[in-house]
Amino acid sequence: MTLLLLKVNRLSAVFWDVDGTLADTEMDGHRPAFNLAFQELDLPFVWDEALYNRLLAIPGGLRRVKLHAETCGVHLSQNQLDQVRDRKRVHYLERVRQGHVNLRPGVKRLLQELNRAGVQQWIVTSSGLASVMALLEQIQKQIPSFDGVVTSDDVASGKPAPDGYRLALERSGANSAASLAIEDSAAGLSAARAAGLRCLLTPSLWDADALRESGDEAAAVLNHLGDPGQPATVLSGASCQEGAVTLKYLESLLSVPDR
Repeated sequence: MTLLLLKVNRLSAVFWDVDGTLADTEMDGHRPAFNLAFQELDLPFVWDEALYNRLLAIPGGLRRVKLHAETCGVHLSQNQLDQVRDRKRVHYLERVRQGHVNLRPGVKRLLQELNRAGVQQWIVTSSGLASVMALLEQIQKQIPSFDGVVTSDDVASGKPAPDGYRLALERSGANSAASLAIEDSAAGLSAARAAGLRCLLTPSLWDADALRESGDEAAAVLNHLGDPGQPATVLSGASCQEGAVTLKYLESLLSVPDR
């Protein structure tokens, strides 16, 4: 019995979301990139921070564009949506290369600690591969390499569907009971839980739904992962004595009963 408990409590894999979890990509990355694409394509949309904040409740960038256009009485053809996607991607990649997108607190530190401990680390995101690779190229000197990447290009349905997490579990060979997801959104939390994963939530400032829905679903909720001089605040779940999420803290979450 004791041996089994030790095996369950040893962390096998961590699956990282990207946008809002790994890095602050939304407000200074994706949002201005969309605005530049709209301008180039003569579309009558400008997404300020307040509006984009509300639109982030809609998972998926193109779905966000399509639904927002419809509320404005504008029907976009599939060709127009494809053009938005392509031009937005160009501008987003350029903003990443210019250094507008930064890692969230504690991410670099935790990535390095898990890498030293031999824990598998995968990316599972609803973003496209090109956007993810651009970010990884920009930050690759700061962080260890990931063991694998699952993007929207790999699955039929993005978050809140669990497809991405299920594929990552299959490819990694990791045991879901010995693995964790790190997310920032309500959609990501739902996707991870539907795939049978416990989830540590570090909500984005703009995702109020994540905080509302996390109480019965997340293993723990913190404002960020914590760094020296920038301690994390626990909003729900087990206390984080060191003010930073560590391997030891993550392994303690594996023992949190499913609710």
